[in-house]
Amino acid sequence: MWVKKMPGVLALCALPLTGSAHHSVASNFDRSVTTELEGEITEILWRNPHVAFALTTTDTSGTEVEWNLETHSLSIMKRMDVNEPFIEVGDRVKVAGWPARRGQGMFVNNMLLPSGEEFVFAFGPEPAELRWSDRLWGTNERWFAESGDTSAAERGIFRVWSTTLAGGQAFFWLPDYPLTDATRAASADFDPLTDDPLIDCALKGMPAIMSAPYPLEFIDNSATITLHLEEYDTIRTIYLDEQASAAPIPSILGHSVGHWEDETLVVETTDVNWGYFRGTGEYPTSDDIEFVERFTPTENGSRLRYEMTVTDPATFTEPVVMGKTWVWLPDVNVEPYECATG
Repeated sequence: MWVKKMPGVLALCALPLTGSAHHSVASNFDRSVTTELEGEITEILWRNPHVAFALTTTDTSGTEVEWNLETHSLSIMKRMDVNEPFIEVGDRVKVAGWPARRGQGMFVNNMLLPSGEEFVFAFGPEPAELRWSDRLWGTNERWFAESGDTSAAERGIFRVWSTTLAGGQAFFWLPDYPLTDATRAASADFDPLTDDPLIDCALKGMPAIMSAPYPLEFIDNSATITLHLEEYDTIRTIYLDEQASAAPIPSILGHSVGHWEDETLVVETTDVNWGYFRGTGEYPTSDDIEFVERFTPTENGSRLRYEMTVTDPATFTEPVVMGKTWVWLPDVNVEPYECATG
């Protein structure tokens, strides 16, 4: 949803900002530098994959300069109890964040609202770091739930699970990988400004889609299990009857076959042709890549433990093991993602 300043009226329209494509934040913004701006909000784009604003400032010569600002996704905002824009076109605000590597842009981490309250987009387990105000707008509590709800009688895997950032439970990517020489050479040639695989809502494949911080749901279909992930409205089909899944067709999500080991769902995935390890794109993978995933709900039903083992001799010198934890928050649903390009 665009909100744009027009003479005497607020109009909803689809107008582009140069920073609105889905991409790696690090490849497009300099996170080593924080700058501040002050000006008037002239446009608002309230949607996935990034909430965006246009800000008009005045430089030292009196010339107006328009800045393209963006921050986290609408899905992340909803988990912060922010369902509607908290500013309006015409509001005068202060913002602080990371400058764009190209053009007049910024990834916003702090915004001082006309009310004197401050919204903090860079959230953590400690109280938000306020720059200008002593009054915080919004909440980060739901992102840092130590544990999920335990009230339901049915405590298996078939429910909606939410990412928690508490205590390292959202850990997925590793700080380092056992890369082959060929992968190291390819990584050295990687240019994040031109080689990013996620421009304009291009879909995430395996394994990157499993790192998404948004809710996911397991649905029991008897012979198959549907894994519905909010990011990109992704649907993974897990076959429990291998005979029903003969002659798989390679795809970015691959072909998944599951079985039960007590309460643990074990999923083996092959035939993945996405070609990337991470969404940032710097580690290419081969068509021989394989995954073994283990989803284990805790006995009290509040958490879901996840482990993924990745094997690809063309990319790694040994298998890579990663993992994270989701929690059950009963009022959370998998919402439409509706990624908008341009």
